Amino acid sequence: MAKPHGKIVLMGSGELTATMVEVHKGLLQQLPGTPRAVFLDTPAGFQLNVDQISARAADYFQTRVRHPLTVASFKANTPTRDYDHLQANRVLRQADFVLIGPGSPTYALRQWRQSPVPDLLADCVITGGCLVAASAAALTMGRFTLPVYEIYKVGQDPHWIDGLDLLGRFGLNLVVVPHWNNAEGGNHDTRFCFMGATRFDAMAVMLPQGLTILGLDEHTACILDLATDQAEVKGIGGITLRTPDGAMTVKSGDRFALSVIREGLITPNRNVEPPESESVPLLTDADQSFWQRAHDLEARFQAGLDQGDARAATNALLAFDRIVWRAQQGLEDEAVVAQARDTLRDMIVLLGNQMAASPKLREERLAPLVEALLGLRQKLRREAQWEAADMLRTALSAIGIQVEDTAGGHRWHLISP
Repeated sequence: MAKPHGKIVLMGSGELTATMVEVHKGLLQQLPGTPRAVFLDTPAGFQLNVDQISARAADYFQTRVRHPLTVASFKANTPTRDYDHLQANRVLRQADFVLIGPGSPTYALRQWRQSPVPDLLADCVITGGCLVAASAAALTMGRFTLPVYEIYKVGQDPHWIDGLDLLGRFGLNLVVVPHWNNAEGGNHDTRFCFMGATRFDAMAVMLPQGLTILGLDEHTACILDLATDQAEVKGIGGITLRTPDGAMTVKSGDRFALSVIREGLITPNRNVEPPESESVPLLTDADQSFWQRAHDLEARFQAGLDQGDARAATNALLAFDRIVWRAQQGLEDEAVVAQARDTLRDMIVLLGNQMAASPKLREERLAPLVEALLGLRQKLRREAQWEAADMLRTALSAIGIQVEDTAGGHRWHLISP
């Protein structure tokens, strides 16, 4: 196989939030020409809202990344969907940038096995493209996959299943674990993709020798550049490379050679895990509902934006800031505060985007009416009804619409009324 010259990007979470906007932009800007970006929907293919998830991804790229995103729909590998499969394969074959995200890793693996999808994803990387696998999709990329829902939600015994091992095709013998620093459990340990330290330690022992666990903090990306054999970490957290001999962390903004993984050159450091004598910091009884309140305020904020209710959105934002401040004062668990602050930053960015888009939306909505009125004004001017034409222009100005007459005709824009 020729030396690949593309990138594989692994994200711990947040692939469609403000924290990853600049990461996506940077990856697209490094691709030549006008890259064709694609969203593959398989991990969420069993969900009733899968098409809404795809639409959200497309909207996120259009409005925030400022780049079009096409959906490759491969919801299920069944004969009744042969036409959809051919369409998805064609879109993937032409893609320069592929994003795969939320859903179930085990469901995705069942659909991709015995399909062309793994080869198409590898071909994208080999030919210089960029594959971004986040959250559930990131779990599938390594030699083994953690069946998180089956263990955490259904109660199956801890176990691993065979992964896609797309990373293994490029000499990276890895198991990928996103949500490494998750803190949503509040009063129980949900680090290590909701497994908690005790259960995950037992699961790590089940893995064969020679494997490296790559733990991805939430809202964090690990960019594996196969052309330069370098890796770079971006986002608000870091990554952890863990073997039976120890673990090392790499902070956001740092780089390391891929030979660290390929040749087992991991140098353990001390800032990975708390000593065994330390218990995992827990929320106090008064703050056990922290995440419920946070998610409720986030929903109220989004509803305020959707309904154009500035007062409701602002009140929710202020209340969210208040509970984050109280958590910072009363909790020792920095991961809880960091994750909540990241959500707060994302809300602020959403508010900024809404404000930035408002004048444009107003212009789009007003355009048919304004153009009709200016057409009437032109007619009045042609008929030398100057006073009536001026009165119309003055009326438009009074409601914040500035009209300019030029040699090429009229033009208009919004001003403060």
